[in-house]
Amino acid sequence: MTLDVHDHDRSSAGLVYVYPVVSRRAHGVSIGVNLNPNHACNWRCVYCQVPNLVFGAAPTIDLELLARELDAVLDRATSPEWLAANAPDGLRRLNDVAFSGNGESTSSAQFAAAVGTVVGVLERRGLVGRLKLVLITNGSLVHKPDVQAGLVALARANGEVWFKLDSATEAGQRAINTIALGPERTRVNLELAARSAPTWIQTCVFARRGAPPDDAERRAYLEFVGELVSRGVPLRGVLLYGLARPSLQPEAPELSRLPREWLEAFAAEIRKLGLAVDVQP
Repeated sequence: MTLDVHDHDRSSAGLVYVYPVVSRRAHGVSIGVNLNPNHACNWRCVYCQVPNLVFGAAPTIDLELLARELDAVLDRATSPEWLAANAPDGLRRLNDVAFSGNGESTSSAQFAAAVGTVVGVLERRGLVGRLKLVLITNGSLVHKPDVQAGLVALARANGEVWFKLDSATEAGQRAINTIALGPERTRVNLELAARSAPTWIQTCVFARRGAPPDDAERRAYLEFVGELVSRGVPLRGVLLYGLARPSLQPEAPELSRLPREWLEAFAAEIRKLGLAVDVQP
């Protein structure tokens, strides 16, 4: 297989739960853990590249199979020869194991157990502290006790959270994510995440019908993030990124990439709040 930032096919390794990708935000190879092989998510983001996406939660997970698959993929991905043959020049490093996949990982009733399973594999292989463990999440279920337990276990194993914040307004959330968590619940859950594990905000920006996010959206975002910073919420920074892969949602024809200059200008405004920003157009 040849990995590409423009293709994050979850079936690339022919397995149920585990798949390798090249990630722009990871700056290398990321081993994905897909707890939603049923293509079910509790949100429907207009830029989502998951085929046949449906509303719902993760199915029952075979934790023993998950462990075996992760072991098998790590056998390959920790080999310099495999990296040289399968990853592009400049990205031939194994960065992390990431709970991502075809839906919201924290919708699994076994989320904390799945974190424990992955941590167990990494511990047996002596990789805790050498590889990051990442949860990529929309944050909507962070307030649930099982998710909180999973975040604590994640943090203990050199883990971090990438918390989706595409808009800080209810109207913007409905337009982008279809389901609006609302600014107040988003604020509460983001703070819960940040106080449980190292947490980055991840924000996808794009043009819709040729227009970038308007001034009101940008101001609301900056005010939302600035208020968290002023209250001392321990955020690591913002992962600001554009569209890399085609959406498979009905809104796909409306979406297009923004120029790097737009992202860099927005990043400069965020940095003025005192946060690091990683830009990936």
